[in-house]
Amino acid sequence: MVYEEEDFQPMQYGYHLNPDISEQRMIGMLREVEEDLHKKSRSKNHNGQCINEETEQAVAIYARIKFVRVFYQALTMLLQRKDDQQPAILDCQRLFVTALDMLFVMQKTVQLGMQPNGLSEHSQIIGFEPLINQRLLPPTFPRYTKIKPRKEALMYFEDMIERLKTVCKIHGISSFHQALDFFIEFSKGSPCILSRSALQLLYLGSHSMVLGSNPNILKELLREAAKSFISPPALMAKAIISNQQAKIYVDTFLSHCTRPFANLLQLCGHNRARQRDKLAHLLEEFTALQDEAERVDAYLHNISVNSTWSRPHLACFGTWILYHTLRIMIMYLLAGFELELYSVHEYYYIYWYLYEFLYGWLVSALTRADSFLVEQELIGELQKSKGNKKMKTKYKKKPRPYNRDILFFQALQNMCGGYYKALIGFRMDEKLTMPHPQFDSEQVRYEHRFAPFQSLLTPPPVQYSEFRDMTSPARCSQQSIDSMYLYIAGCKHFHQARQLLETVLPMDSEVAELLKICKTNFVVLKLLAGGHKKESSTPPEFDFLRHRHFPIIKLL
Repeated sequence: MVYEEEDFQPMQYGYHLNPDISEQRMIGMLREVEEDLHKKSRSKNHNGQCINEETEQAVAIYARIKFVRVFYQALTMLLQRKDDQQPAILDCQRLFVTALDMLFVMQKTVQLGMQPNGLSEHSQIIGFEPLINQRLLPPTFPRYTKIKPRKEALMYFEDMIERLKTVCKIHGISSFHQALDFFIEFSKGSPCILSRSALQLLYLGSHSMVLGSNPNILKELLREAAKSFISPPALMAKAIISNQQAKIYVDTFLSHCTRPFANLLQLCGHNRARQRDKLAHLLEEFTALQDEAERVDAYLHNISVNSTWSRPHLACFGTWILYHTLRIMIMYLLAGFELELYSVHEYYYIYWYLYEFLYGWLVSALTRADSFLVEQELIGELQKSKGNKKMKTKYKKKPRPYNRDILFFQALQNMCGGYYKALIGFRMDEKLTMPHPQFDSEQVRYEHRFAPFQSLLTPPPVQYSEFRDMTSPARCSQQSIDSMYLYIAGCKHFHQARQLLETVLPMDSEVAELLKICKTNFVVLKLLAGGHKKESSTPPEFDFLRHRHFPIIKLL
């Protein structure tokens, strides 16, 4: 059966498999057929005789049956998760490798058997009815479901198995923050719904299990995540940990964190368009967490002040929640570029918001967490040296925990500044296609784009009137602002971003692509600042092929 992703409504299908045959029994039956075909293919090729057409067909059928068996067996092992038992990841990976081997044979023998003829793509497909799902579709607008040709279908299966092999890597990740980064990175490739679902089930099990029968699994993961992110005294200092009331406050707060963070993980299992919708709703849940984090921090700070070895508990949980809130806000805005929701004349206030506020706040939150971690490490070393008076105290300069992330986000902040100033320059030179004034209201568009941010406490939402005041050329009274000045300012931003990216180590493929974009845009803006194509009214092109969020500016 063929279904579009949005058509998954299992309760309405009315399509039931045979309940009397278990999964293991079915795998065994497939294995019997597979072994029988293997014997036939070997018997017809004994004594070194040439492989005839009949033998080749037997090998082709054998490869297809074995592929179905190992693929189904791997999925069964991968997705069957019990509370006290982890999936057999190594066995799954071995089965996926076997499935890829069988796909190679299937691709070599795809020309065997009956071939479609005529104009119809579905002609002579025995035992397959492509339109069976038409009567099972939900009440939506009719849409055409295209069925891939055989060669493309085999390539699709190959890509899907490679994705499932990638999904298996989540098994080796224990840190929640690393797992969340893995989910977000995996989602960027727009994987199929099967691999996304497998990742969801493999990490924590079903959503109902995490929040229902086993909520402590995620709570303990979040406890360790907060501890590793900023080392709050509430999770480190004995004076606070031993305080029963403080312990209750922290446990309650972490319990309240489980649902929003579980929803954040689950959100990564949706397609990119659905993710953006859910990010907007998720911000409401994180707003409530921000308020609670502030109250918990204030209470714990009063306890930590009277503690001997404890640091002040100022905004520790608040910084942790703020960090994730900012990441959600940035993901929401950047998704608009990926989904092509913004017109070019809207780009400037999107990049402005990212440049002036979100990336700046994010760098500030990481810098604060970085300082807390270093301070906690120094306190630990000081306690050890005091306990052992004979040991000489030597403080080695260690790398900052978030140095790479801070440099990377500062680079993105400068890139956003470069785009913002370049776009303002294009507006001044009338190089952008603008909507008709009679049917346009920039305030309505601005408020619509940033509507999900209105309920947030931190960072406070920027109203349209504030945006106009902050971006008005009249603010710069010392120097007149023209397009040349803005192009030069944009050049400086891209140059600064390039310098920062060159210090980001290790350098991955994304950083390498961003470096190329910075170099190209620097040259383009430098040409514009020198008067290149000053009289041309042709709009520039924003090419998102290299990166989904940060385009190359092209002059036409």
